[in-house]
Amino acid sequence: MSTDRNVKILVVDDEVDLEPLIRQRFRRQIRDEVYHFVFAHNGLEALSQLIEHPDIGIILSDINMPEMDGLTLLLKLKELKNPSLKTVVVSAYGDMDNIRTAMNRGAFDFLTKPINFEDLELTINKTMEEILMQRKSMNEHDQLISIRHDLQVAREIQLGILPKVFPPFPNRKDFDIYASMAPAKEVGGDFFDFFMIDNDRLGVVIGDVSGKGIPAAIFMAVSRTLIRATGLKGMSPDVCLQYVNNLLCNESVSSMFVTVFYGIIHTRTGLLEYANAGHNPPYLLGNDGSVRKLEITGDIILGCFEDHPFTSRSLTLAPGDGVLLYTDGVTEAFNNIEEPYGEARLEALLAGLQSLPVEQIVPRVAGDVVQFAQDYPQSDDITLLAMKYFGA
Repeated sequence: MSTDRNVKILVVDDEVDLEPLIRQRFRRQIRDEVYHFVFAHNGLEALSQLIEHPDIGIILSDINMPEMDGLTLLLKLKELKNPSLKTVVVSAYGDMDNIRTAMNRGAFDFLTKPINFEDLELTINKTMEEILMQRKSMNEHDQLISIRHDLQVAREIQLGILPKVFPPFPNRKDFDIYASMAPAKEVGGDFFDFFMIDNDRLGVVIGDVSGKGIPAAIFMAVSRTLIRATGLKGMSPDVCLQYVNNLLCNESVSSMFVTVFYGIIHTRTGLLEYANAGHNPPYLLGNDGSVRKLEITGDIILGCFEDHPFTSRSLTLAPGDGVLLYTDGVTEAFNNIEEPYGEARLEALLAGLQSLPVEQIVPRVAGDVVQFAQDYPQSDDITLLAMKYFGA
């Protein structure tokens, strides 16, 4: 039998000849460091040995002892609340009342005197296996707690890098913008961003990384950073995405990719230039109450095909027009009968929201998705960004 060398066996008995007898009987196991014995003559000494040897896992204790008997020792051990510390009590065969009391007080097993050493060895091995199994379970539990803590920290870091102050440009009267992200797990692969390229150009971005969890979150952070850094140079959306695509192709691992919509709004004229790398086409919310998708550009995802040329399209926003960007966690949210939220439901909802400010549009859409799904588990990140143009 293979055992953990950090598990010791504490023998508690007032019979002075028991220690040499055990050492002689298990001399081979002691020599091979299979068993490690520690001895005490009563309950008080046992408690002292537990302090001196915190790696004790098995206590083999007599019931009838001076100063502190085995039953009292069991009560003291129960106060330690150590589930991996197992006690095997030993008493005369006719002392079944005390043995029953010992079992009720938490003893793992019992032996009767005179001790049968073959039975003792089997009991030690069985108890050792139980201890090792419990210690393994406790270690796995501790690791799970640590992982959950790390994920929570990662979630806070991820959400911290996304814009979270709204309104973001309180002195601007020509547009307004609002966004939110609700990860499906502790960390997600969606992201949004917006930034002033100069005084007259606003960049808006939304993206969705393939996969979930920590790898997607890291790839999301890299993608967002590259798009922002490249976009701030002022290049057009198609050139920006082509440049970022090449960088991601060189760095991408595990076949990860990202879908991205990147648009530039010229705040003086309302011109919207955009490029779409395989992302859900945003909706144009007309000031007349109309809702229509922006025309797609036919471009592919970022991070897979190097040197792929991207295409920009453009349209002009009229004062009062808005744009809603979203990820597929919205339209692909499911309810209890596995029905998707869908584009038709989203379009019908948006038709009644155009007149609202952006800080109400985003929560209304997110709330409708949650209400639709009810208690069906969220399977994907839900990310929304709304921008409304008011004119120069």
